[in-house]
Amino acid sequence: MELPIPSAARRTEDIALDLLKFIASTTNVVKSTGGGTPGFAGTATPKSDDQVAALLELYGRCRQAVEAK
Repeated sequence: MELPIPSAARRTEDIALDLLKFIASTTNVVKSTGGGTPGFAGTATPKSDDQVAALLELYGRCRQAVEAK
């Protein structure tokens, strides 16, 4: 049985990843391409490469914020 790691002992990478997940989910940084109204041509969805680049940049910013603490 694994014991939970105390929050003070968590690595900055893990904390930054949790922060990234929170920010991405609450701000819709990466939107799914599914769903929407059939037959409606709305705004173009970002390419997956652009989404990956945005997430990597956001992760770097999250790490900087956590490490600056």
